[in-house]
Amino acid sequence: MAPKSSPPPMKGASASFPADGILLVTINRPNQRNSIPFALHWQLHALFHWFDNEPTLNVAVITGEGDKSFCAGQDLIELGKRDPSKAREEPWLGIHPSTGFAGISRRLGKKPIIAAVNGFALGGGFEIVLNCDMVVAAPEATFGLPEALRGIYAGAGGLPRLIRNVGLPVASEIAMTGRTLTAQEALQYQLINKVSKSRASVVEEAIQLAKKIANLSPDAVIVTRLALREAWETGSVERAYQLTNERLAEKLTTGENAKEGLTAFAQKRKPNWQPSKL
Repeated sequence: MAPKSSPPPMKGASASFPADGILLVTINRPNQRNSIPFALHWQLHALFHWFDNEPTLNVAVITGEGDKSFCAGQDLIELGKRDPSKAREEPWLGIHPSTGFAGISRRLGKKPIIAAVNGFALGGGFEIVLNCDMVVAAPEATFGLPEALRGIYAGAGGLPRLIRNVGLPVASEIAMTGRTLTAQEALQYQLINKVSKSRASVVEEAIQLAKKIANLSPDAVIVTRLALREAWETGSVERAYQLTNERLAEKLTTGENAKEGLTAFAQKRKPNWQPSKL
């Protein structure tokens, strides 16, 4: 099923639709190690806002073009050439959107995003990964936050998410020594879901994971994701339950897809899900 509307235009990334319900976003600046300039942050912010509101799409996959880099972080060449005198004319050229680096690193959003890490994910590239819902990494993939080595810090939301996932000692070593993790180490620390069979298959394996989500009730996915995110964000299991239950539980259970799921179960047939209205 093709999207009902067209995705926002982007320069430096592309959008495609490899299967029903799935958006594939590819950062295509391989000559710049798939680093991201300021304009592209805002364009990706607009893209994922469109994705959340496009009824035919249920899950997204993001990857980088080429066989070396997923994303090397901020485009430092652009940053070095930036003219401070133009800050008033174009104030957004110098800051990230509210959703963070690439429109992902601080995104709450509504629908899940899977990272297909085809190469190194450094700085902001790692911060993208840290806020994705699931991650498939190539065997050659590496992860790191080298900002402290450059006299700056990882300021796109990755640090609190890293410590929430791996704990203080490991997060401190990664962030304060510039330690780089291999794909196997990232798997060991539960920062990724799996290591792909090869670099060439990483996107396809991420799409196969996305298909499992796309085949479910989109309402159930949205509410389940919210429940998981609330617990991760608030740090209180009970408060996270309360927030999800108050916001969406009734809408989910009285909606068309819940009724369809239960009816299909009783009739021993495959559900015919409708686009989410949540």
